[in-house]
Amino acid sequence: MLTVAEVTKSYGGKVLFDSVTTSFDPGKRYGLTGANGAGKSTFMKILAGELDPDTGSVNRPPRSRLSVLHQDHYKHEEDRILDVVIMGNARLWQAMQEKDKLLQIDDMTDAVGMKLGELEITIGEENGYEAEVEAEQLLEGLGIEKEFHDQPLQVLGGGMRLRVLLAQALFGRPDILLLDEPTNHLDIDSIRWLEDFLHNYQGVLVVISHDRHFLNEVCTHTADVDYENIFTYTGAYDDMLRQKIRYRISQEKQNATKQKKISELKEFIQRFGANAKKASQAQSRRRAIEKISLTDLKRSNIQRPFIRFEPKSTSGKLVLHLEHVGKSFEDEVVLSDINMTITRGSKIAVVGPNGIGKTTLLKCIAGVYEPDRGKVRLGHEVTVGYMPQDHEEGLGDTNKTAFEWLYQWDEKATVEEIRGLLGRMLFPAADADKPVSALSGGETVRLLMSKLTLTRDNLLLLDEPTNHFDLESIRALTEAMQQFPGTILFVTHDQALINEVATHVLELKGPDGWDLFHGTYDEFLVKTGKMKKR
Repeated sequence: MLTVAEVTKSYGGKVLFDSVTTSFDPGKRYGLTGANGAGKSTFMKILAGELDPDTGSVNRPPRSRLSVLHQDHYKHEEDRILDVVIMGNARLWQAMQEKDKLLQIDDMTDAVGMKLGELEITIGEENGYEAEVEAEQLLEGLGIEKEFHDQPLQVLGGGMRLRVLLAQALFGRPDILLLDEPTNHLDIDSIRWLEDFLHNYQGVLVVISHDRHFLNEVCTHTADVDYENIFTYTGAYDDMLRQKIRYRISQEKQNATKQKKISELKEFIQRFGANAKKASQAQSRRRAIEKISLTDLKRSNIQRPFIRFEPKSTSGKLVLHLEHVGKSFEDEVVLSDINMTITRGSKIAVVGPNGIGKTTLLKCIAGVYEPDRGKVRLGHEVTVGYMPQDHEEGLGDTNKTAFEWLYQWDEKATVEEIRGLLGRMLFPAADADKPVSALSGGETVRLLMSKLTLTRDNLLLLDEPTNHFDLESIRALTEAMQQFPGTILFVTHDQALINEVATHVLELKGPDGWDLFHGTYDEFLVKTGKMKKR
């Protein structure tokens, strides 16, 4: 069990947690949720012992092994990838290293022999003789092919290095596992593998994720950071949300009933308080008011942007035609002979493993890339709104303020309209004058979304639009995409977004071509035999 007692933490005068007391039990999988800035990552660092609370304490059983997902992929650049994973069990790794050093000694004394025996016991206790096999299984499950396992970490790109660090965190059956955004840089197949792995994990799991489907698949409980406290609910994210809403509505109704009673009592006192004959009744009512206590309903830190995509014109029925489109980079073929017609109203999720060409396809349609082969033809009255995965690419000039940057996309809009739009997208008035270069990841995404609401295009190309979004913002985006009357092609690893929006699934298969499936994502999984069975 991992226990938290009276923990308080503030930053810059803002209270994140106030006397939080809670516990996390073995065999239960906790999703740690809350709005951006609520303090989820701060709380995770406190649990990991990487950050001290202002007051209070965190306790875990003696000799229990805690494992944390680290994000520093430069730390082990020169180490063999398999070794980086095994380092996840520090006791085992230390014993293996010490054993290797002792075996290099020419003069094998009794003391050295005794020490080697002790190290063999430690290695055996930590399942060290199967360590490389376990590490290989973790790496392959997370999409790191076997040909890389004996190479140094530096041969992999940043996203793949983070997969290695995730394997490191999962390695060796830790008693307590703390994962902050483990699905970042994973494709859908790797996320599904991770879901299965965590289902079989028996220790204490605390995980932060902006992937609602992942939380609903994995978590048995939800610890929600809100109202300067942490409330634990039984069930996954959607279960928590229903319970939270029901509780809030119930408390608000009870407060309203109590407030009405107080008003009635006060009215009696005001009318008859000066009447000597009814003085005792008035006094009785004063005592009754003192006994009525209203529940202190603090303001929730959850905010949701208002996102709406409304095209200025309706496109023709045939929106997009790809005629044998192909694209290569040097000798690597990324897209091959894609030939399809997309009609108005289609909402197409583009899926496939990382590096298969999803982003390249969207860039070819958006006109960022010219296909090497074939043609991309837009239909009648089609206008394209493109949101790239690389936000710097989407921003361009970052010297402008947020207001100036957004204003350039519709100079007919009034100052009030632009500032009103920024307000609906959760930019406080002062932040409208913040330089674009100083925006956070979440603010940058909301600014790019704001542009799409201004340009009012009828074909949207969205490449990983949920990056840097919290769960409430993703829900707002999901609803906006559902209600959009135009056409969408989108790339995302958020399975809930695909499930709730996609009318078609375009699967890219690299050299094996592509397949356009007419139906929902769940139907696609069933049809292709990829639906998980538990």
